[in-house]
Amino acid sequence: MVQQVTPETTIQVIYPESDGQPMADNTEQFTWIVKIKENLEILFASSADVFIAGDLFWYPVQGSPNIKQAPDTLVVFGRPKGKRGSYLQWKEENIPPQVVFEILSPGNTLKEMTKKLQFYQRYGVEEYYIYDPDKNDLNGLLRSGDSFEVIEEMNGWVSPRLKISFTLTPDTLEIVSSTGQKFLTPVEIDQLREQERQRAERETQAKEAALEELEKERDRYQELLAKLKQKGIDTDNL
Repeated sequence: MVQQVTPETTIQVIYPESDGQPMADNTEQFTWIVKIKENLEILFASSADVFIAGDLFWYPVQGSPNIKQAPDTLVVFGRPKGKRGSYLQWKEENIPPQVVFEILSPGNTLKEMTKKLQFYQRYGVEEYYIYDPDKNDLNGLLRSGDSFEVIEEMNGWVSPRLKISFTLTPDTLEIVSSTGQKFLTPVEIDQLREQERQRAERETQAKEAALEELEKERDRYQELLAKLKQKGIDTDNL
């Protein structure tokens, strides 16, 4: 009797791209997530090998879809820009995000944030920043060996990877790039763009007015020379 051998069935592992939860709990949290993510995109727009994402699932271990986190913002140096449904680390040359940001909301629990800290520490994050906009409180952790060390003074701190500085004013957090470019909301960026457009328009109008006045002066000069010649005056020897 010939025994029939049934081929082994390969089980496909599904890595969900969404958990059905909102990106943010309130408008303030969402504003900060967008501000940090989009300004980092602008800052590294010319760097093809810096990938930046917001609220994207990061799976560090192949075959383990339950091991995941979705940082409010993550930055990966050494990986190309592009569309991704999630960050599958084994498909990204096994490079973990080096920098992550979390923006707190009243709904965040100590248990939840502790789990995130342990996750980021275990799976290779180098810099971890946590900002609470309601309390205007910024905390940072920096990798040292296999664990995190608390950054004792965040006011004036410069990120080793991002080269951005953090300043806590009495009312808010200010983030500035190494070139002095302040992180702004999309509305503020648009307002600056409009101000620049208006300034350029005023300069153009002023140049056009100056050229027009110069043209008039030249015409008046030519008219004067013509009148002098009519009176028999040698204008070449004036």
